[in-house]
Amino acid sequence: MTTPRKIIIDTDPGQDDAVAILLALASPEDIEVIGITAVAGNVPLPLTQKNARIICELAGETDTPVYAGCDRPLAHTLVTAEHVHGKTGLDGPNLPDPTMQLTDGHAVDFIIDTLRNEPAGTVTLCPIGPLTNIATAFQKAPDIIEKVQEIILMGGAYFEVGNVTPAAEFNIYVDPEAADIVFKSGAPIVVMPLDVTHKALVTQQRNDAFRDIGTPVGIAVAQMTEFFERFDKEKYGSEGAPLHDPCVTAYLIKPDLFKGRHVNVEIETVSDLTRGMTVADWWDVTDRPANALFIGDVDADGFFALLTERIARL
Repeated sequence: MTTPRKIIIDTDPGQDDAVAILLALASPEDIEVIGITAVAGNVPLPLTQKNARIICELAGETDTPVYAGCDRPLAHTLVTAEHVHGKTGLDGPNLPDPTMQLTDGHAVDFIIDTLRNEPAGTVTLCPIGPLTNIATAFQKAPDIIEKVQEIILMGGAYFEVGNVTPAAEFNIYVDPEAADIVFKSGAPIVVMPLDVTHKALVTQQRNDAFRDIGTPVGIAVAQMTEFFERFDKEKYGSEGAPLHDPCVTAYLIKPDLFKGRHVNVEIETVSDLTRGMTVADWWDVTDRPANALFIGDVDADGFFALLTERIARL
């Protein structure tokens, strides 16, 4: 019997963030969510922290502490994505405002205190939004970096290039300086870039499977992914929207669904043209040491089977 992985989900919900959180909360034998930290990203912080609580209530997990974190990137003005996620960030289902309260304290302090207090190598950070909270914690308390078990993050792109600029993926683009700090930290990193998330598409059939669960959670997930996918279908001409963030949670539960390679990943912070680009040395053409497992492939059927089975538990 394996012990569940202790994780902190750092998030800017977003519909796909919501599904990632629901998958984690539905999988207590694999994952122990010790806290959820909200960051500004898809929508501003007042909405992301509220959305995180809405999702916990939807899952019936109101004991999970939710902390509000950084409301802007380290060095630049916040860029948001209401054009994708709707004005609330969770457009699609009609979910009630949360009654559970935010937990007192700042997300960054919670991350620092948790890593200092838990045994080294037992806490995994799962950032599925911009990396502002994680980078701020690493800057404020560099002693915690060596205590991180692993960072499994959604962000970046290489072969799929950018989704917010020609070169940059949204989460990294919002705060490239933060991403640069995290990738240079020396902590073990697994990256779920667009290269893999664009292979996890919510087709009509997969969405029907969520709806057919028939529970409030299953129906809400179907409504969220339907809202979310209108944008990507139009943009990419694909048969459905990529479910980016749940790849992080699915990797924790079933890593063998994914394939990638250990490469060097550097973040472009200076160029006007490619700011926020994740420069992955996929073909090993530099002498820069590998600092991340960069995922490139997923068993999409296995991924959606896992997602549907777990969401049905809530």
